[in-house]
Amino acid sequence: MKTIIEPFRIKTVEPIRMTTREQRLALIKAANYNLFALKSEDVIIDLLTDSGTSAMSTQQWSALMRGDESYAGSPSFYNFEQAVKELMPFKHVIPTHQGRAAEAIVVSIFGGENKIVPNNTHFDTTRANFESAGVIALDLVIEEGKDPACDHPFKGNMDLEKLDQLLREKGDEIPLVMTTVTNNAGGGQPVSMANIRATKELCEKYGKPFFIDSCRFAENAYFIKIREEGFGDKSVSDIVREMFSYADGMTMSAKKDAFANMGGWLALNNDEWAEQARTRLIMTEGFPTYGGLSGRDLECVAAGLKEIVDEDYLHYRIRSIQYITEKLDAIGVPVMKPGGGHAVFVDARKMLPHIPALQYPAQALAVELYITGGIRGVEIGSFMFGRQPDGSEVPAAMELVRLAMPRRVYTQSQADYLIECFEEIYRKAGEIKGMEVTWEPGSLRHFTSRLKPLDIAE
Repeated sequence: MKTIIEPFRIKTVEPIRMTTREQRLALIKAANYNLFALKSEDVIIDLLTDSGTSAMSTQQWSALMRGDESYAGSPSFYNFEQAVKELMPFKHVIPTHQGRAAEAIVVSIFGGENKIVPNNTHFDTTRANFESAGVIALDLVIEEGKDPACDHPFKGNMDLEKLDQLLREKGDEIPLVMTTVTNNAGGGQPVSMANIRATKELCEKYGKPFFIDSCRFAENAYFIKIREEGFGDKSVSDIVREMFSYADGMTMSAKKDAFANMGGWLALNNDEWAEQARTRLIMTEGFPTYGGLSGRDLECVAAGLKEIVDEDYLHYRIRSIQYITEKLDAIGVPVMKPGGGHAVFVDARKMLPHIPALQYPAQALAVELYITGGIRGVEIGSFMFGRQPDGSEVPAAMELVRLAMPRRVYTQSQADYLIECFEEIYRKAGEIKGMEVTWEPGSLRHFTSRLKPLDIAE
């Protein structure tokens, strides 16, 4: 059949409060034009993030009741550990309350002033964690990954020539190499198995550990299955195991590809690193068999890891993103091609060419989307990444609006509503004004800054 249906039934519903355009104009003004400052009850369709926003399954809700809250040695930890190791064959699995906590532990082990950590593309908290320790967080994605219109099957790939040159010339300053799957800041684009393997080979050549930032590992594995030669007959589970067989460590937010509302982990093969990590964990998160999580959370993650590799679900998930991407492209809205794994990305630089990068076209477009239809997305561009550690500001490589789709939450009619809102915005795109920041914090400004529309006619 041509129609791809949701491979699940909806058993409970959450009412949505509908708002008018006039109400939304007042609400976004009161929020200082920062979408993070809106109350979620004032959002009709919330695409701010796919992190922790999934609908849990009946199996996960059942697993909640099995949660054991013992401080040390809980059976829920061992269920969690077994579920992780079935897919990711690491020696040590260390739970954390979410992915950024695992990143912070990695930084405590490997960080240091003027060190360099290359990645295909660091996302916001990863970059901030490294930069807070004086590390230079360097992005080395392939050139195709910087062009939203380029239709390349693995736009998340590491630029191997640049990585080789960097390791050759600055190897003493590099404590580890990372790859993010899928490449969130680069449009949710996947990384090929060949690229993961070749990155590992370069790391071995220069004696560097290789880590995978793994939040959307199952989506990446499914892209490998459907796009990379030699993997079409392999199961997603087997592809996942091969991906992680090349890594020395991984960080994970279980709030994405584990369907959990909270959770994460750090996994390692090195005994010395694991000892350091557990010591740090006790100081900041909790005992190593709970790591800041309740037993209920650990059980939900364990159940979610079994569900995320279901290929019927992954087929539906990827096709849903492609559906919206294709429909937007058909009406002229410039989108990241091909469709990524967890989100639709709109190219605000191309859609709003009259707005300079440092007037934040993607933020302006995201605000307009909320005003038009009550839909909350997030800017991934110069507002998020433009501010440099030295206080200067430079345009980001791309100006994107990310529409992150929560897993098992929204239906096709809501997707069609999103498309209809963009049709209206597209017709009046030339009228949208840029933005200016009126207040910002010292780091991660996109979360709490205050902005206002900029009258570019003045």
